[in-house]
Formats: sequence, C-alpha cells, structure tokens
Amino acid sequence: MICVTGASGTVGREVIAQLQAAKAPFRATYSSKQGAEAARSRGIEAVVGDYARPETLHAAFRGCDRVFLLGPNTLDQTELESNVVKAAQHVGVRHVVKQSVMGAEREDSSLARVHRPVEKSIEASGLGWTFLRPNSFMQNVVTFMAPTIKAEGVFYSATDQAKISHVDVRDIADVAVKALTEPGHEGRVYTLSGPEALSYDDLAAELSRALGRTIRHVSLSPAELKAAMLAEGMPEGLVDRMLDLERYFREGRASFVADDIQRITQHEARRFVHYARECVSSLQAA
Repeated sequence: MICVTGASGTVGREVIAQLQAAKAPFRATYSSKQGAEAARSRGIEAVVGDYARPETLHAAFRGCDRVFLLGPNTLDQTELESNVVKAAQHVGVRHVVKQSVMGAEREDSSLARVHRPVEKSIEASGLGWTFLRPNSFMQNVVTFMAPTIKAEGVFYSATDQAKISHVDVRDIADVAVKALTEPGHEGRVYTLSGPEALSYDDLAAELSRALGRTIRHVSLSPAELKAAMLAEGMPEGLVDRMLDLERYFREGRASFVADDIQRITQHEARRFVHYARECVSSLQAA
C-alpha cells in the first residue's frame, strides 16, 4: 500500500490521478477533515494526516510500506517533513519517495536548505529512499500568474532574462509513480526538468500564440517584487524564500536540462508550447 502525503497539492493531485490510472492501491492524506471527506466522496481512500500531530501520521501510514513525501510550503516545512520521516520509521514503512528541489545537494538556495536537511534525515533513517529534484513547475503559470494574465495580460518576476528548464507536474508525478510502484529506484536521485530552458519572455511569447492576444512578462527589481507580494498578504519569511529563488534563477542555476524523465518514463519530457495550449481556458480574460 502506498500513502500519498500532500494529496491536495499540485503534484499530489497528479500523483493520485496516475496511481488511480495504474490501479495501484493507495491512501491519500489531507490536512483537514473536509479535504479527506471530499476525497472519500470521489472514491479515494483518504485520511487526515496532520504533519504537526505525529499520532495522525502513525494512523495514516499504518499498513503502508511506501510513502510519497511532500510537505506544505510553510516556514516550518523542514520540521514538518521530518515529522513524516519519524512517523514512517515508527510504523515500519520501507520506502520514502521524497519530492525535493533541483540543486538540493548544493544547499545554495533557500529552498535547497528547506529540503536537503530532510533528505539527510531520510538517508540516516534506515528507510529506503528515492529523491525527486524538480525544477520550477510549468503549472505555476496558472497557479500563481493567472490573475494578472487574465486581468492585465501580464505577469511579473525578478528573473531578468534568465532561462529555466520548467518542468510539467505530470512528468514529476509520472516519475514518482514509477518509483513508488516499480523496483530498482531505491537510493536514486532524479533531477527533473523540461526538455529546454526558456526565459519568462519565451513563456510570454508562447502564451501569446496560444491565447491569441499579447501576454507580456515584466521583470521587476527584487524590492519591487517583495513589496507586491507583501501587499498581497504573503508572510515575509515566505516572500524572502521566493526572492532567493528568483536570485537563483537570475544566476542561471536553473537552466540545466536533465534527461531523467525520458530515461525513467520512456517518453520525452513535456514542452511548454504544449502546456500553453492546454491551459488556455484557465487564462482567458474575464
């Protein structure tokens, strides 16, 4: 039995969809009773798994030998994910597939410093493990940028002209499901990227073609972007984490193109041009 944490998130939802398609037995954990009940209404075996309450994790993992680990984007994410590792040890889980971040091994970005300590705790735990280290998601265009794209035909960053090998979440989930359901992935680290490195200007051009109207990317200074995110109510600690990621992008550290997706899944990683056409309905002007 597989247990999927972070089941309500962008990646978690896709992992669940692909496990369903593969007819693999799994249980999904949700942070709220309402989330679990909604999933059960769709025929999913679902339980509440509160990262801050180990007893709920023990119950969620009981009877599971594999866990997909992805915690919430919070200031205490490292601590919360470490609670999952301890709970997995406690109930006898054999294998943890952890979603991390590209470049985690270097610990030279704020996100790397969130994820690498958890990786180290898994390595020291005696559990079998697989680490997935994806680049920035293509789906962020809809998840985070849709409001201004729809209202203004523009989206903002502090990346200048940096190129990023954006990855489709469906490919991340595809690799995760392989690691959860097939042998031979223990002790492996997979770097997950799209097949090409594109700037946000490149993304804007593809979105313009797909939507049939001009979409612009505007690069702000870090101070300007910070002020905008704070004005939207984002906690300053998370704002600073995101600004450090933008710095990482500007330095060209996210332009690396890896072949792990094609090697593991036997299909080429999805291209942004195709994703842009698929997300048209989510980005149409109001």
